[in-house]
Amino acid sequence: MSLINHEELKKQIKDGTFTSLDDITNEFKNILKEVIQTASGEELTSHLGYDKNQKSDTPNYRNGYNEKTIKSKYGEFDVAIPRDRESTFEPQLIKKREVLLDGSEDLILSLYTKGMSVRDIQLHLDDLYGYELSTQTISNITEKVIEKANEWQSRPLDSIYPIIFMDATVLKIRVDRIVKNIACYIMLGITLEGKKEIIGIWIGENETSKYWLTVLNDIQKRGVQDVLIFAIDGLNGFNEAIKAVYPKAEIQRCIVHQIRSSLKFVSWKDRKEVAKDLKSVYSAHNEEDAQLALTEFNDIWGKKYPNITASWTNHWAELSTFFKYPDSVRKLIYTTNPIESLNATIKRKTKSKGSFPTEASAFKVMYLATQEQQEKWNMSSIRSWFEIYPQLCIFFSEIMSKYTK
Repeated sequence: MSLINHEELKKQIKDGTFTSLDDITNEFKNILKEVIQTASGEELTSHLGYDKNQKSDTPNYRNGYNEKTIKSKYGEFDVAIPRDRESTFEPQLIKKREVLLDGSEDLILSLYTKGMSVRDIQLHLDDLYGYELSTQTISNITEKVIEKANEWQSRPLDSIYPIIFMDATVLKIRVDRIVKNIACYIMLGITLEGKKEIIGIWIGENETSKYWLTVLNDIQKRGVQDVLIFAIDGLNGFNEAIKAVYPKAEIQRCIVHQIRSSLKFVSWKDRKEVAKDLKSVYSAHNEEDAQLALTEFNDIWGKKYPNITASWTNHWAELSTFFKYPDSVRKLIYTTNPIESLNATIKRKTKSKGSFPTEASAFKVMYLATQEQQEKWNMSSIRSWFEIYPQLCIFFSEIMSKYTK
């Protein structure tokens, strides 16, 4: 059903009725006003049980109108909502004391997600839509998100995620009146259908095996019984926690993070050559060739940069996991890039905020940002999943047999 007569609209355009976007916006407001008033009238008719101007024996009857100003994403406009003599009528389309039209709250949350402060949102609404909302009203709207975010954080999860990525981003959060750099961890799972799903968000200062044990026990209680591969960013204590909760899962340490860590203390003039020689290690055809390349790297750079070879050797069990898989699987698990792109988005959206007053406020913004990204991910699957999935079924046949028909 369309509320717009298209022939009449064409005629008005030809006649020059609409000469700007403001004219079109005003017409939308007029349509909204008409719809709201008509619908409210019908709601009252249903409540009273008889039509307007129809005789009735009931003691309750129409008793004029309440004028109120509605704030919408098209701007402000006045409406007249009918009332009854006994004040028992509760309009549903525009409830009593409600002045924000559906869509306005979504707009405010969208602006908040994009990193705008409460004050900035207030000025934005005034400049673009011509109506003022108190900072308290805007804060109240954003606070509604917390309850929804907590429900999301404790929602039931799938029984299996073939691959889980875990990475951290650092936000400035005020703790005991001191602004600290606090790590915010995001867990991203790949479903059996090859879809990306954000499993949860955790904010904490400490990376310990005890902390990660709590996180993994949490997702297990929420339903996750099996994980095939964890792709992680060398988080302290995470390996031990994985082995305790998901002993059959394999661990792949992020190669990109390992390279960054290796190059951190390399002099500028050596960096290009060191990076090239490291590439021969992680781009080797198989693990045996990779170990030979690492030995050659040590022969060239071991004396000058002994910590690089030591780090690769000490973490080799987790750095080399991806060599056992075909290229399609390797490309997916050798780095935590799928989640790093999300972290970069969060960084952009939180940059203007400076610091967060509480962990709860940081969690709220991260939740909104992840949900925005999740909507985009829901529209597609992992590239080449049709190749990856059968390979995982073979490599992890014992586990996958429970989930394949």
